Amino acid sequence: MVVSIKDVAQRAGVSPGTVSNVFSGNRAVKVDLIERVRTAAAELGYQPDRAASQLRAGKAKVVAALVPDLNNPFFTTLIAAIEASVRGEGYDIIVSSSHGNADEEASRLSALLGWKPAGVVIIPCTDEFTSRELLASSGVPFVVADRVPSLFDGDAVTVDNVDAGEKAAEHLVALGHRRFVVAASSMKLQNIRERCEGIEAVLIREGFPAPTLIEVGLDFDTAADRLGTFMAGERQATAFIALTNFATLGILASANKNGVSVPRDISVMGFDDYSWMHAFNPPLTAIRQPVEDMGRAIWNRLRGHLNDEDEPAAREKLLCDLVVRASTGAPTTEVGKLRTA
Repeated sequence: MVVSIKDVAQRAGVSPGTVSNVFSGNRAVKVDLIERVRTAAAELGYQPDRAASQLRAGKAKVVAALVPDLNNPFFTTLIAAIEASVRGEGYDIIVSSSHGNADEEASRLSALLGWKPAGVVIIPCTDEFTSRELLASSGVPFVVADRVPSLFDGDAVTVDNVDAGEKAAEHLVALGHRRFVVAASSMKLQNIRERCEGIEAVLIREGFPAPTLIEVGLDFDTAADRLGTFMAGERQATAFIALTNFATLGILASANKNGVSVPRDISVMGFDDYSWMHAFNPPLTAIRQPVEDMGRAIWNRLRGHLNDEDEPAAREKLLCDLVVRASTGAPTTEVGKLRTA
């Protein structure tokens, strides 16, 4: 007997439309419903049509990747680095985005798993990483990248974010800066908290005031708006540290709008290192993440599972580099004040 979507819906106690959304990823579905649908499908032996040929042939030579936002250049650059590694060994990569939403993450992940990939790379959209249960129950090997929750003990590849924060603060302290603003996307994310931890450790060690922390959100418009409001006021600061690409852009846009000169009025430290940072006037000092090395490390960990190598799960932490350019310099006064336009 051919099992249909209606059969799965009846077994799971949901509508046929919910079953369709679970396997297609067209709409977000709550995690508990996804698990019910996939359990019912497994019990009935149901598979979406697109996976049938792959099931007959065994595992597909496909790696699935799920990221929080395809508009973020760091995520797309990392995907390109992973793709370069998998392509060299005969694998293809399929990519989807969770749009920063946990339910959507689970829904998109379910759709990707419907293709029966050989492995999965995921950058969780939240520290809770609720979709890990879905991954664990699928039996598909997976590696968590970049945003690695503190309690996750599986395979993961990230950078040493504490060290990155320390490098940024130490450079600016050595130039004579004492008062800092840190532009962080969201303190709900483990990697952002770790970068702040590194910065604060240096300032505490030197006996300097704690930095002013501004959560600037996960997109450019929000970052520019929140930083613009801050810079429009009378605030004492000589150095700004951005912890993400959008935070860097937000600082620069706000400085330009408020007539604040870089590096005469403030020094700016960016995060990540993109081509536009070289072309900007002045060129930006930045913390560079080793994206190509991350891509290779992610694939190496995943490939070990695909080759049935009996290796224990491990978390790899790679070191970032400090790239010094003209956007950072000694403060012009002991304590500078942002000028209002």
